[in-house]
Amino acid sequence: MSLKNLNTVLATVVVLFTFYLGVSFVLTPETSASGFGLPSRPSGDGGGFLIVKGTREISMGLGMGILLVTGHRRSLGWVVLMVAVAPFGDMVTVLAHHGSMAAAFGIHGLTSALIAVTGLLILRETGTAQEAVAPAPAAQPV
Repeated sequence: MSLKNLNTVLATVVVLFTFYLGVSFVLTPETSASGFGLPSRPSGDGGGFLIVKGTREISMGLGMGILLVTGHRRSLGWVVLMVAVAPFGDMVTVLAHHGSMAAAFGIHGLTSALIAVTGLLILRETGTAQEAVAPAPAAQPV
């Protein structure tokens, strides 16, 4: 499997997983909240923040998905790398609020690392592709 095909599969998984998380938090925030890793679920009006998290995930998935479908691979690599900040922030949030360390590192930290690696692989692929396509400089007459 070529690097480009592998990166396309990884990026597709990241996009679909991001959509899945977003839709889960929007449609069933009460069940999605328990897997987040915080010690308690927001109550009262605080539950609305779960929908905010869901719309954040859907927005990130749309941005990555559009770049993936339109073939803007270098931009996709940068955006995927940027998206890795969100689960890293979730990890810090869970740790700061005395949540589950297993969820913080095992879910959010690992997710952040896998997304970052995917972004870096896409950037590596696009960097080598641009070098291969760029014409060699013409010889200068003496």
